[in-house]
Amino acid sequence: MPNSVPPSNTADSPAPEVGAGRILVVEDELSIRDNIVYALESEGFRVDCAATGSEALEMAGKNDYQLVVLDVGLPDINGFDVCQSLRKTSHVPVIFLTARSSEVDRVVGLEIGADDYVTKPFSPRELSARVRANVRRSLLNTATTDSPPQTDDANGLPFQIDYERWEIRYYEQALALSRYEFRLLALLIEKPGRVYSRAQLMNAAWEEPDASMERTVDTHIKSLRAKLKERRVDLDPIVTHRGIGYSLREDW
Repeated sequence: MPNSVPPSNTADSPAPEVGAGRILVVEDELSIRDNIVYALESEGFRVDCAATGSEALEMAGKNDYQLVVLDVGLPDINGFDVCQSLRKTSHVPVIFLTARSSEVDRVVGLEIGADDYVTKPFSPRELSARVRANVRRSLLNTATTDSPPQTDDANGLPFQIDYERWEIRYYEQALALSRYEFRLLALLIEKPGRVYSRAQLMNAAWEEPDASMERTVDTHIKSLRAKLKERRVDLDPIVTHRGIGYSLREDW
């Protein structure tokens, strides 16, 4: 399948260095926070801590983090709301910590831009492994050097794609997209009218498609539609093909 979306990895790409970055842990329970900090520092990460959502947002605005471990049940601001605020200005990977494990909660987390989800009680070793995996994926994304050139008003569409900056502009306004949303939308923009199945979209956008649920594609498409509607409420650029998948509209 043709794919000009920046690849997540290649056979010749060197493995990125993981374990020297800076992580923000947002957790109000001291014992849990201490266990997380110990586990991450043992892996070589530098760790900052916040006990409230407001403190986390302030720290994230002042520092460059490789990843945020974010508890959902914070004393001041819901962790989902913290993630939404982060997503307005940053694509930093976010792993949610929560006592809730239902599919609805996982879907909500994905819809607002989370990258992973760990339910309590959890193994610090498992969390460390997930942190390493997400940091590695993020580094692979930002280290990609064989990206295609910037696309200006491709095929006469109201989109501009800047692969180097991982930015898509819609009617001259930049969209705040997660890396998965960027990949999905860029792929659809490449061939308007082409219908992609959910499996094809997952293979193009996710580093480990076999580990993801096809429902995840629907979740990210829903989020993309909402962001596009914020720019032009009268248009729905993404077409749903029942039982098949999605395409980008051809008639503009």
